[in-house]
Amino acid sequence: MILSLDIPKEAVRLALTTREEEKELIAKIQFMGGQAAAVDIGGNVSTSIPKILERALVASKRAGLIPEEYAAEGAVMGAARDALMQILERSSNLNVGGKIGLVRMSDDIAVCIYVSIGLLHLNEFAIGIGHRTLSPR
Repeated sequence: MILSLDIPKEAVRLALTTREEEKELIAKIQFMGGQAAAVDIGGNVSTSIPKILERALVASKRAGLIPEEYAAEGAVMGAARDALMQILERSSNLNVGGKIGLVRMSDDIAVCIYVSIGLLHLNEFAIGIGHRTLSPR
């Protein structure tokens, strides 16, 4: 069983996985009664904000983390926006590549955004996380 405090940790783990590890971790989370999804992101972070938020929302719906209803969609968008704001200071107007990890257990949902920031030949990274509470299903 995943506890409320563990849900953001699982979202971070998911955002840091390779494709193979991602499948294993999603299966582990599902075995524990949760749901998870991951989606890749990339591009200029400042001009891609709407696209990044949209990818988080679409991934959460596609994986069945949330129903197609206003409050659930708002919760995912709010958590994704919180995570995105945490990485913007380090990556503003730079190209990034990374992954969004989304984990839901009962009435908790966590969104983690991990990015590698391309800056000439130097690589930097940033991570942000957001959490919301939803009505139980």
